[in-house]
Amino acid sequence: MKIAYLGPEGSFTSTAAVKAFPTEELVAYPSIPACIKAVEYQEVDLSVVPIENTLEGSVNMTLDYLFHQAQLPVGAEIVLPIHQHLMMTPAHAKQWREITKIYSHPQALAQCQNFIQQNFDEVITEATPSTTYGANFVKNHPEEFIAAIAPKEAAEKFGLTVVAENIQDIEVNRTRFWVIGQADVAVELTKSKEKMSLAFTMPNNMPGSLHKALSAFGWREIDLSKIESRPLKTSLGEYFFLVDINVDKPLQLIQNALEEIELLGGEIKVFGKYDVHLIPAID
Repeated sequence: MKIAYLGPEGSFTSTAAVKAFPTEELVAYPSIPACIKAVEYQEVDLSVVPIENTLEGSVNMTLDYLFHQAQLPVGAEIVLPIHQHLMMTPAHAKQWREITKIYSHPQALAQCQNFIQQNFDEVITEATPSTTYGANFVKNHPEEFIAAIAPKEAAEKFGLTVVAENIQDIEVNRTRFWVIGQADVAVELTKSKEKMSLAFTMPNNMPGSLHKALSAFGWREIDLSKIESRPLKTSLGEYFFLVDINVDKPLQLIQNALEEIELLGGEIKVFGKYDVHLIPAID
């Protein structure tokens, strides 16, 4: 089985994919849309993409593509503890406070804002497609006083020296990844719980439409672990709503709630019902 992931090798998505599918063929792709398209075009069987981080919230590129463009089921969720590290070429490691620019993925830069502001308030930060892309860039420019924020695996892969460890803003930093492409995916990790994720829209100009939709879950005591809105990209003020459900009630009860929302004029897109798997803490 071939599985796509947001690369290159050594990225957090790579780590999640390796832990979940240690015996499968893993293929790195340069962007989230490329990972999803690889499944759509049947280049791979499954794809592992980030969906949410503790500090920075949802990965909107993943959500928007899956809602607006893709018709792919979510078959599993992987939760990975995230540790961010500052790294440089060994020749410059002792002068790490003289850094002129820091490279990393936008989510990683945002997760380390406190550290950056306290130590490098005038240093330029440069967004890269992935954390490992930034680490590779630093490796390929050894003459410059630049650094990357990335996992330790990237430092090992590219021969960089970690000059500051665990620089994320909070200790308990995790990222959720979805495995997409099949409705039921076997993952070699312990299951923690079962969830369902879906998106819905409500008719325009219906007073209290969101309250009515959420009431369909509320009075049935269905546990929602997340709800957020995203622009529909049709006109200003129009949104779709993403909902995560902890599946601890009979499925028929959840289905009845969805039918009630549809009777109110809502339109629903179910991403999937899937198991959640936690990866043990790693450095």
